[in-house]
Amino acid sequence: MVTVPVISSYVLQGLPAFVRDELGEKALRRANRAAAVDLELIESRNCFIPQQAVVSFANAIGREAGEENLGLLIAPTMDVSAYGTFGAYVFGADTLGQAIDRSIEALGYHSTGDRLSMTAFADEVRFSYRFALAGTEGHDIVACAAAGELLSLFRAYLPGNWRPLRVELDIEAPRHRSPFEDVFQCPVLFGAPAVALVAERRHLAAGARRPSPSMVTIEDVARDRPGGAPRRLLDIVAEQIRTQVLAGGVMIDDVARSMDTSTRSLQRELHQAGTDFRSLTSAVRIQRATELLQHTNGSITYVSTLLGYSSPSGFARAFKKVTGIAPDEFRRRHRSFNAERD
Repeated sequence: MVTVPVISSYVLQGLPAFVRDELGEKALRRANRAAAVDLELIESRNCFIPQQAVVSFANAIGREAGEENLGLLIAPTMDVSAYGTFGAYVFGADTLGQAIDRSIEALGYHSTGDRLSMTAFADEVRFSYRFALAGTEGHDIVACAAAGELLSLFRAYLPGNWRPLRVELDIEAPRHRSPFEDVFQCPVLFGAPAVALVAERRHLAAGARRPSPSMVTIEDVARDRPGGAPRRLLDIVAEQIRTQVLAGGVMIDDVARSMDTSTRSLQRELHQAGTDFRSLTSAVRIQRATELLQHTNGSITYVSTLLGYSSPSGFARAFKKVTGIAPDEFRRRHRSFNAERD
């Protein structure tokens, strides 16, 4: 299987609600089916989803809206500060230049396959983003949204009346350019090698308009997701299973579709890696079960239903097979240990 680039679900913040408000509930359901996961249920969690799922979601929205420049409607809503500890770390920088450096440094904890870079020449600075699936269908939507993300970083450090020197997009020139220049409030170039924002170099020294009290470090970002965004096949599949569990159900067909592959190909790759989908699903479910039993007061029945088991007894058998003890006994031991420690 080819490498499957993934990205944090934080990039979806507010997008499902936007679709519901603008296009309706049915359109959101169809877009979720296209992505093979209910994205609204995971947008505020630090899950890593295949970039293809994001593109499929965007494509479905575009079809529902019949909007030629859907990306321009999304761009103003994009805000890197909403991206969990990654966003907090970036916006905790004292200056714009430091914030850009931080975004480049921490990108591996946010996505795989993407590239951020900054180049300075003469009196200008270019902050560029290269999407892992650039050139695929739907990239025009993603490119505009990415430009909105870059702008959100600059606008956190520069006056309200600031405008970029230009925005560069790695998409074909549209029939009408004026809507792009209206949204980005500057000249827009097309056919660029990457999405980029070009500004005056002197702005790199600008301090935050609203200094952040955040004390988030790169180590905090790393702790939030040890090892960064998943890269190995088994880790990526396990992450998609975790995402499906959080969204309420697990189906191999949906996991395969979100990764832009066939069910048979996914099964073959897992077999070659020495495992199978059922085993991985069981491991992910039991791991989530231990978390819920330790840190919530939900009943065993509720936890069982939440994790997609057909019955509490089936959950108990699966849990005991992995951990050696029943769920209620696991919870009692954990609480007893905590009480003794306190």
